[in-house]
Amino acid sequence: MNEASRFQGWAICIGAGALAFFFVVGLLNGSYWALALPVAVITLFVLGLAGWVGYTIATIQVEPEPSPDATPPDPSQDGED
Repeated sequence: MNEASRFQGWAICIGAGALAFFFVVGLLNGSYWALALPVAVITLFVLGLAGWVGYTIATIQVEPEPSPDATPPDPSQDGED
């Protein structure tokens, strides 16, 4: 693991800790926003994920499987004479 990855990991940990601290302080102060913002972020994330999954399913291109009635090509006739 390189140094940049370690720095990013520590930055995420510090950011999560700071957000958790502000969340707890907001709850202790009885702030409406302390609950409204995390709920909004989680809701929008889940809806975005559901939209992405739906879009992926709607636009995927799958090759049809060969018919079981079709005869496989004869390997002895590969076009070489």
